[in-house]
Amino acid sequence: MTEASLQHYLIALGSNRRHHRIGTPRKVLDAALLALASEGVDVLAVGPVIETAPIGPSLRRYANGAAVIATPLLPDALLALLKRIEARFGRRRGQRWSARTLDLDIILWSGGTWHSPCPPLIVPHPAYRTRNFVLRPAAAIAPGWRDPLTGLSIAQLCHRAARG
Repeated sequence: MTEASLQHYLIALGSNRRHHRIGTPRKVLDAALLALASEGVDVLAVGPVIETAPIGPSLRRYANGAAVIATPLLPDALLALLKRIEARFGRRRGQRWSARTLDLDIILWSGGTWHSPCPPLIVPHPAYRTRNFVLRPAAAIAPGWRDPLTGLSIAQLCHRAARG
């Protein structure tokens, strides 16, 4: 495979529920990165894991991180892979923003924008620009990556979100 055929992504990782075999949410994020690698995804950079308060009804604090990855998969195929990995970690579909063992989201894609109705996917992730728990880890590894809709860099978005 040539380098030109690789797609680059910024993904967000989150966990706020202990896994019965793996352990703490931080260890779940590490294991998720290994699971991606075992599926042929190149993990190019990993941001720091931060602990954050939950959004919505969950009471458990989150371990949040970000990674830059490379894969030949287009966004819809990568989403399918991420959902399979989440399911392997015990993720069940249900209440929005509830406690979860693993949450993997596509934030940015080297190809710019993507929209598909089935499965529903919008890249860039519609809410990431205001979410410190995504922007802080992402700014550590991809500060210059620009949002294709606003033209702002991750570092600029992180600075704005921290002020707001």
